[in-house]
Amino acid sequence: MVSFIAALVVLVLGFLTYSKVVEKAFGPDDRRTPAVEINDGVDCMPMKTWKALLIQLLNIAGTGPIFGALMGACFGPVVFLWIVFGSILGGAVHDYMSGMISERHRGASIAELSGLYLGKGALYGMRVFSVLLLLLTGTVFVTSPAALLAMLSPSSLNVTFWTVVILVYYIAATLLPIDKIIGKLYPVFGIILIVMAVSIAGGILFMPQYTIPEITLADLHPQDLPVWPFMFVTVACGAISGFHATQSPMMAKCITSEKAGRKVFYGAMIIESVIALVWAAAGVAFYGKTQLLAEALATHGQSGTVYEISRQMLGRVGGILAIIGVVVCPITSGDTAFRSARLILAEWTHLDQKRIANRLLVTIPLLALGAILTQLDFNVLWRYFSWSNQTLAMISLWVATSYLLKNNRKRWHVSLITALPACFMSAVSVTYILMASEGFRLPAAVSYPVGIGVAVALLCVYISFALRGAHKSHMSH
Repeated sequence: MVSFIAALVVLVLGFLTYSKVVEKAFGPDDRRTPAVEINDGVDCMPMKTWKALLIQLLNIAGTGPIFGALMGACFGPVVFLWIVFGSILGGAVHDYMSGMISERHRGASIAELSGLYLGKGALYGMRVFSVLLLLLTGTVFVTSPAALLAMLSPSSLNVTFWTVVILVYYIAATLLPIDKIIGKLYPVFGIILIVMAVSIAGGILFMPQYTIPEITLADLHPQDLPVWPFMFVTVACGAISGFHATQSPMMAKCITSEKAGRKVFYGAMIIESVIALVWAAAGVAFYGKTQLLAEALATHGQSGTVYEISRQMLGRVGGILAIIGVVVCPITSGDTAFRSARLILAEWTHLDQKRIANRLLVTIPLLALGAILTQLDFNVLWRYFSWSNQTLAMISLWVATSYLLKNNRKRWHVSLITALPACFMSAVSVTYILMASEGFRLPAAVSYPVGIGVAVALLCVYISFALRGAHKSHMSH
């Protein structure tokens, strides 16, 4: 229990202290934001900071900090360390930078920002890669709530029925102006997600039958999966997630002051990490052994496991909260995934999104592809989503590093706040795809040195560019 409480305290301190370091490195000012300057009545619209924060939380969270944390808890309490330090030093930095750099470029997508700061090749590659990731994300967040709704409803209302219902809702949420559905419902759902996490935290802290184990570096995964790199990919949304780089531009179009960015982007990630920490602790406390947790996930699935924990800890109210959380949260991330994909394709094709016909032209094919992908196995989709997610996080951090280098030539060391986590995630992403069953299935003896070697090589390239830029700046003065 001491480790869990300490982890919560460190997350709060991270927001109160390190977020200000990151904010100072970026340097927000009083310029007009896209919400004020563009205000197109569809995607760029002013929002109050508290509302933008809650919408950002729902956009980035979904069931990621719940499902991913439970699967990550199969490695044991070591997962607490990744959630805490991965978020403070990586995930929240990633979210803040991707949101604020987008805001500086009229709400541009991560694909467009990659082209600006990493070159034309990155632009075209990231357009394809980010749209594919968003399709996977939207699909993952259709299948899990549809499966739970099918379990809870009459047999005539099967998974296919609920999949169609959710996709029809996605059409409305993707097409309508952001203040119509997202702006009105998401703040409410954000509060529900927080209440759900607080309730579970109360259960594991104050019910005597549950014991939260203390942090240990031991790998307790029942299938002997190594912590490196598998845990760092399994727990994505609760620590660092490239998907967030596709979501932050939506709120970058809605904040009315650059100085609100620290609360909206960095703050939402810290809240999500608190939620992930609670569910990771709940997994190890409720089942007692990682073997039993893994068996529950295999038998009941992620949704069923969440329902079982909530129902047992909190009774009927907990069951209702679980249903709301596991149904509403993924849907609210799925619709914004498709909305982000629409915006990226609109940038690519230069289709004006003020016209409903143009929005339909982009949205319908996207959702049709999503419907096809729902026929694939959920666990396979999740594995590919997880790796793609962390690879996008790596790329987004390198984009942010390039931005900081170009805008802080006299103080190139400022860019270390993004370069170091970018190197770390490069090693994670490369090592995972070399080892994983959905990747090249190479042994650890090959994958580890190659993954670390790629990260070291990228670090050397970064240092070379950083010192060259600092030298040019010195010469020009």
